[in-house]
Amino acid sequence: MAYSSRLRKAVGAVRAALADIGLERQSPQFSQHGEHKPLPDAPLVLVACSGGRDSMALAAVAQIVCASLGLRCGAVIVDHQLQDGSGAVAERAAAGCRNLGLDPVLVRRADVRDSGKGVEAAAREARYRELCAVSCDAHAACVLLAHTMDDQAETVLLGLLRGYGLDMVAGMPATTVREQVLFVRPLLDLTRDETTGICEEDLHLAYWDDPTNGDSAEGPLPGNYPLRSRIRHDLLPAIERFTGSDVIRHLAGNARLIQADKAYLDSQAERIAACSVTIIGENDSDRGVIVAIDARTLGREPRAMRLRVVAHALNQASVEASAIQIEAIDQLMVNWHGQSAVNLPRGYSANRKKHVIRVCQDRAHANR
Repeated sequence: MAYSSRLRKAVGAVRAALADIGLERQSPQFSQHGEHKPLPDAPLVLVACSGGRDSMALAAVAQIVCASLGLRCGAVIVDHQLQDGSGAVAERAAAGCRNLGLDPVLVRRADVRDSGKGVEAAAREARYRELCAVSCDAHAACVLLAHTMDDQAETVLLGLLRGYGLDMVAGMPATTVREQVLFVRPLLDLTRDETTGICEEDLHLAYWDDPTNGDSAEGPLPGNYPLRSRIRHDLLPAIERFTGSDVIRHLAGNARLIQADKAYLDSQAERIAACSVTIIGENDSDRGVIVAIDARTLGREPRAMRLRVVAHALNQASVEASAIQIEAIDQLMVNWHGQSAVNLPRGYSANRKKHVIRVCQDRAHANR
């Protein structure tokens, strides 16, 4: 079969992403013509597949690449059970992956519980929880995610609308680790139009469009649609009409540059935190995590680094503080005049005593 330019691009992107994490050709025989089965103990690459156009294209391309390298390639389909017929959609996606030759193909049913952050966020957490569990059970080398350039641009705009600071406009990294599972996004340089073309014209793959994405809607989406869907169908097209330029490519390219800056700042923050922050305990313990910050040591650093170190320390304690709360902790550090504690989510607060700022749950402060 002759490959189109977009299919060649996708194959090259997946091959490069696997090479970046050390997954190369397992044996010279896989460079020869003909079909060669991977060894049973060959590294396993899992594709997170929803049955949508992006993930079906990724599943097909990943199978092509893994077969040429002697890697095993499987898929995980997570049924969030949020819509009528979701089980049937998951089974169709699984059947499509099996038809492509992926093995194993596993369907997991997630328990989505909204803890106050919204159903979309709860579904994402449930999805990652299932993907991590399957990957660990299968000893997979990595899990591939089908985020595209369009998704990257939408993520940047979401960050601009929901948060503050450099990290909020850095978008999604090419690789990330959650619960010791390596997640890889090989399609960040491909557009949704290209994955659609791979499915419809190159490989003739059936796919499913999630109705909450609004892909079949005509005109502006109502306010009850997820914000990401309204960004996709209303905001981004409006910006493109206004500027007359390829905004998606611009936002995604800018995110790539910002990620390089973020990586450097994060490395500096880790170096500084090693000398100024102590984290005690586990998130699932009765007392939770206690974060102790040496205010004198960290207070000598530039403000940008102080804020970053505090934000990272709170993240390690699973405390999702706002920018205002992080700045209030910074004031405890550099402008302390006996002010009261900074209240934080999940019953945590930040108190200063002498030169130490302690972040812990309120019941733990009694023992400080």
